[in-house]
Formats: sequence, structure tokens, C-alpha cells
Amino acid sequence: MKRIFLNKLFLVFSVGLLSVYGIIYACAGGDDWDFFGYNSNFTPETFADKSYSPLFLSGGIFYGIGFDTEHNSRFNKNIKSDWASYLKGKADTTTVNYFLIGDERVRYYSDDKKQIKNKEEVTQLHVFYKNKKDNSVSLKWGKKINLKDDKIKNFIEFLYLAQKIETVSVLENYWSYEPGVEKTFNDAKMIQSIENVYNTLSDPFLKNRYWFLTMKARFYSNNKQKAIEFFNKTESSVPKNTLYYRALAYVAGINYKQKKYATANYLYAQVFDKCPELRVVTAYSFNPKNDSDWNKALAMAKNNEEKAALWAVHGYYKDEKQAIEKIYELNPKSEHLNYLATRLVNKLEQSINNSFERDGGENQPKKVLTIAENKTENQAKIDKQAFDLITKISAAGNTEKPYLWDLSLGYLQTLKGEYANADKNFDKAAKTLPKTQLASYQLRILRFVNNLSKIDKVTDSNIKTVLSDLNWLYTELPKTYKGQEFRYTNASEWSKNYIAALYRAKENPVMVELFNESDNGYWNGGNSFYDNEKNLLDMKSFLAKSDKTEIEKIGAGIYSLKLKDINNFQAVQSTFKNKIPEAIAFMQQTDSVQYYKFLGNPFNGSIKDCHDCDHAAYQKRKYTQLEFLTTIKEMQDKLAQKEDVYTNSLLLGNAFYNITHFGNGRTFYEISIVGYGSSPYSFRNPMKKMITNCDLPKMYYQKALEAATTKEQKAKCIYLLAKCERNEYYNKKYNDVRNWWDIQDDKVNFIAWEGFKTLKKSYSDTQYYKDVIAECGYFNTYINQQ
Repeated sequence: MKRIFLNKLFLVFSVGLLSVYGIIYACAGGDDWDFFGYNSNFTPETFADKSYSPLFLSGGIFYGIGFDTEHNSRFNKNIKSDWASYLKGKADTTTVNYFLIGDERVRYYSDDKKQIKNKEEVTQLHVFYKNKKDNSVSLKWGKKINLKDDKIKNFIEFLYLAQKIETVSVLENYWSYEPGVEKTFNDAKMIQSIENVYNTLSDPFLKNRYWFLTMKARFYSNNKQKAIEFFNKTESSVPKNTLYYRALAYVAGINYKQKKYATANYLYAQVFDKCPELRVVTAYSFNPKNDSDWNKALAMAKNNEEKAALWAVHGYYKDEKQAIEKIYELNPKSEHLNYLATRLVNKLEQSINNSFERDGGENQPKKVLTIAENKTENQAKIDKQAFDLITKISAAGNTEKPYLWDLSLGYLQTLKGEYANADKNFDKAAKTLPKTQLASYQLRILRFVNNLSKIDKVTDSNIKTVLSDLNWLYTELPKTYKGQEFRYTNASEWSKNYIAALYRAKENPVMVELFNESDNGYWNGGNSFYDNEKNLLDMKSFLAKSDKTEIEKIGAGIYSLKLKDINNFQAVQSTFKNKIPEAIAFMQQTDSVQYYKFLGNPFNGSIKDCHDCDHAAYQKRKYTQLEFLTTIKEMQDKLAQKEDVYTNSLLLGNAFYNITHFGNGRTFYEISIVGYGSSPYSFRNPMKKMITNCDLPKMYYQKALEAATTKEQKAKCIYLLAKCERNEYYNKKYNDVRNWWDIQDDKVNFIAWEGFKTLKKSYSDTQYYKDVIAECGYFNTYINQQ
């Protein structure tokens, strides 16, 4: 489905004449494009009405929705409900929805774009009423509803006129960075006829609809000033409902187009205040050009409520703290304070370092911070003025939602290290907290953060205070919480880092690894923890023991690696060391089938290294890791008995070659501990050295050469040895390269390796020599240069 890109005209024609600058200006909240709750423990949905949710702190355009794409359907629900109530008893819901929604979505009088079949039916019913003669459509619908009923007729005739305006009011759904062509409705007689109907009506429902339709028609005309004149003339008699504020947004847009910015912003603020459905649009549109415009808009406010509305929108993109101060002075019960408070707390959170690391500078490793160092840094980042403001409002307890301020203060006190005071404010908040799941979860997670923060040195007794919450956070929530709002990811990751730091101070590397897994991820060179043999053996011993403490059970439960993964890693390492019986023993302690099978035949030796080609080739059998090892063992046993030395040596050379980075069997080592990557530079140094070392295949190819009895056999061995020479050359050449992009091009693609020279000198009369020329570009180039 295509998505609408918000440009100037999307806002111009759906609500008012808005500015492209307003679009950019509204993006001022949040620097981190990926904020969206992952850096937060404070869930704004707990405290603010749903209509504010797109305005929560976000690094994108709007929180949770990205772009506002509801310009054509924003009021569909209201429209259906209003007309259903009007026609109750005259037409069933299905019929009403058919004319309003059609076969897919709401179309009529909803600012939606798509023309559908029932538009033609409305037109034909209008013809029926006008000519008083039946047609196919009237006959069809006359069997379902009473077309002679006045309310039915009023409904159809209204839709007929609304369709005329819809031809210019509906926005097209397209991708564009450029404004579209402005469409206007220039049928002055039609507009006047709509206004005339409004003037003659006495039914309040219909009169209100025709009033708004008149406003809409005049807004989309080429004389928009008449829309303002009509509004000024009639507004005192119009109910202050959704239609009124939609019309007021039109007036605001026209004023903006006329560069009357103060008036436009004043009106937008009133719509923001009174019409929740338009909060996103009016926040987008609100745009004082300078301090003078802002002060003029403030001066227009007739009462504290209107002033608070102005500050509510101003605080969205300017300064939440100032807006909260001003609104609180004007009206402590204002609901606008709720969303502004969440933005302020979320913004304060962004500066907190939860990683327990500090950038070490250019080309320097990151510095790992202790608990004390991390707390000292974070405590210095808390804005004192914001803290004092929230303290003041919490103490007064006179807001609409006092628990919001108590929880906010408690959370900030946690970050400042005032844990006892935080507990008091959480207890205070609990007294007025609503009995909802989200509210209870919010309180619980903030209490947990406070309780874990109290622990500076881990002991058996103090760690027990958070065990229940750790299980809830790591195990229960991911399985049971089905909503999207509650923010627990940050607390989960922070707590793991925090616990790891506690055990780092106790010099317990196993527990540190469990809660802060080393380097584990995609394209990053695997897990360096296991490069240390003692670490590996200690972890195996830990995972195998049955009498783990509760915190140890939690750590083992969240750790991505199990005993079988470590055994598999040991099997891989042993294989590269040619300790095959040992490798088999380790592999037998794993379910080798769970790991990758070989995608190509690991015992084939190809002229060119093309693992994709080998994978695509027909294979009668696909080896598991264990099958691969046991087959190697069988060949080695035969070789030890001097049985078919050439063939077994050649196949063993192929086997050990194919499990290097250059062969077709990379899946043998591509596990989380070794790492994963299309380039050796993706791996940490010990693993890079292991997977690029061709000493073993070279040894077996040399044995095969010594046992070869024909020139064809010898030619093959010479070439396969040349491939090992080539790999060794490049390994040395790029040994110190840390990243693919660091490679300096010395214009030397290859050299004449000894194997190439020997192959040309002594085996040019073999078929294998010709095959190499056909498939190996390096060798072909070498031959042609001689």
C-alpha cells in the first residue's frame, strides 16, 4: 500500500493553509531517531490521553506513527456515529455504512480520496428526488429503505452536495517531496446554494452539517476570505463541537496564508485544546515566526485556559520545562501538563549512560566504568531546574494526575542517588495510581530500578531484593505482555549491564559474561570470552553444575549459549588443530544436526574457490558436522595403514581446505562463538587466524603429491598447493587490516607462485593444466604474460 509523504499540501488542504516550515519545526523533539522507548523506563501512555501519543518525545516526525497519514479519514468514526444516530430507526447500520463507507473505506464527507460505485448511486438517487421518477437505483434501494422518508432524503441529498466538495478536498495518496497542484472549487452558485440550505434549515443536526459544508466549500473556493466572513457571522449560533473546531482550523489556515501568523497560531492553539482529533495537525501547523508573533498570540488569549493552550503547543517544540511552569501557574489541573511532563522526563533520560562504558577516543578501546563512576557521571547530568520544578509540583499535589509527578520525582531521585526519597514518592504515588496494568507495571519497573541502584556491592542477601523483578523482567514480560506501550527493554538491558558491573568488581568473569555477553552478534567476530581457556572451562563447569543459586539460574537462563554450543566450539577448534578424536568427542556432546549441514561436498577439491557453485552442484549426501568428522577419522586411519595414500591424502586436504574461509564449508565454523561474516575482517584475530590458516590442507596435499603416480595426479596436487600459497600470500599481505575499507590498493592482484611456475614448466601437457587455464583467471593471466 502506498503511503502519503507529508508535504505542504497535505496539511494545506485537509485542515488549513499550513506551512512547510511547520513540518520541519515540529521535528524539534528528540535527537535519537531510534528513541521510540528503547532508551526509556518511563512510559508516557501511562499518564497522557491517547490523543497526545504522536506528540510524545521521538526522534522521528511523530511518535509511533512516523508521518501523519490520516488526513483523509481522521473523522470517519465521528461521521458514521453522527449519521447513524440521526437515521436510527430509518436505516440500519449496514445501509448507513454502505453510503458512508462503501465497499472499502469511508468515502463521503470524510476527506477520503477514492471514487467508488456508491457515489454514482447517490447521484442517481438525487436524480430520483429531483425528477420524481424511479430509476434502477431507486428501485433497488426502495426495497431496503423508505426513500420517501424525510431523514433518508436529507441524508442522500447531503451526500450528493458533499461529493461535489470532495472532488477538491480529498488528497491523493502519492510519494512526492514536491507540493501538488492546489485544487479549488469555483462553482459559486453551488456554494451559495449550500449556504442557502443552511439558512433555511431548522433541524439542529442538519443545520450544523450544512454549516460546516458551507465553510468547507468556501475554504476550497478561490475566495477564501468569504469563509472567514461566513464563520465570523455565524459562529455564535454554532455548537462548539468537532465540526466547529474543524472549521476554526480552516480559519487558522487562511490567516496563516495571509501571513497573519499571530492570529493563526492563536486559533491553532484553541483547536489543539478543544479538538483531540486535530492535535497532531495543529501541533504541526503551529509556528510563530518570531517572538513578536508569539507575544501577540499570547495577548489575544481571553482567559487562562486559552493561554494554557498556547503554552501547551509551544512546549511541544520549544521548551517543555518553561511550558510546564507557565501552564501550572495558569491551571494546575490542565491535562496538557501530562504529556509535557512525559516529554520532559523522557528527554532527561536520553542523557543517561546505561552501558557502563565511556568512549576511549579515536582508535582507543572503550573504558569500562565501575558502578560508582557510572553513577557519578549520570548524576551530574540531571537538570536541576527540571528536578526542582517537578519536586514543587509533586509536593503541591494539586494536578489532575498527582501520581505522574510523584513517579517522575521518584525516578529522578533514583537517577540522582536519593533512593530513600524515591521510595517515599513511589509509596505516595501508589495511593492515587489508577488500577490499570500499565500503571502497575510502570510503578513496579521504577521501584525495581531504584532497588537495584541501591546495590553498590553484591552480596547473597542484597541481590535477593531484586530476584523476583529480574524474573518478571527477563522471563515473564516477554512471554505474557501483549501490548506495545510498556517500556521495559531499557530496564532489562540496563539491569544486565549493572549486574555485570557488580560481578566485575567481584572478579567473577563467568557471571559478568552471563549478564553482559561478549561481542555476541551478527557480523562481529563472535564471542571473545572463549578465547581464554580458563574462561571456557569455568563456564562449562558453571553451566553443568546442578546447585546454582537463584541469581545464577537467572543468568544461565538469559544467556544465549548453552553447554552444547561450547562443546561445538571446542570441536571446531580441535578440528582445526587436527585433533579429530577429541573433536568427535566434543561433537558427540552436542546435537550436531542442530548446526548447519555442509551445503557443498567438503571432500571435493575445485579449481576455483566458488562456494556458491559448489553449493548449487548436485550432492548425493549432505554431511552433518559429526558425519564430516567421523569420515575424516576413517580416512586418517586408512592413511595410517598406508592404504590408498594418494586418494585419502587428497580428500583430507580438500576437507581441511573447505572448512577454511576459502572453501565451500564455512558453515562448519559459523557459530556464535566463532563468529560470522563474508570477510575474514569480520572476525576477531584468533578466529581470523584459525579460519584462514591453510597449513593442514597444505600438509595433506604435499602427502598426496608424494604418493602421486601419474602426471595428472601430480598436476592436481601442484595446483591445489598453489591455492594454499595464494591464500598465505594474501593472509600476510592483509594481516594487519582491521576492516575491509582499510585495505590499500597496491595495484598488485597476484604474483607468480611457485605452484604456478611448476605447473607451467612441468605439466603443460596434462588435461588438468588445460582445465586450470579455463577456470583460473589468475593462472590464465600468468600464462599469457610469459
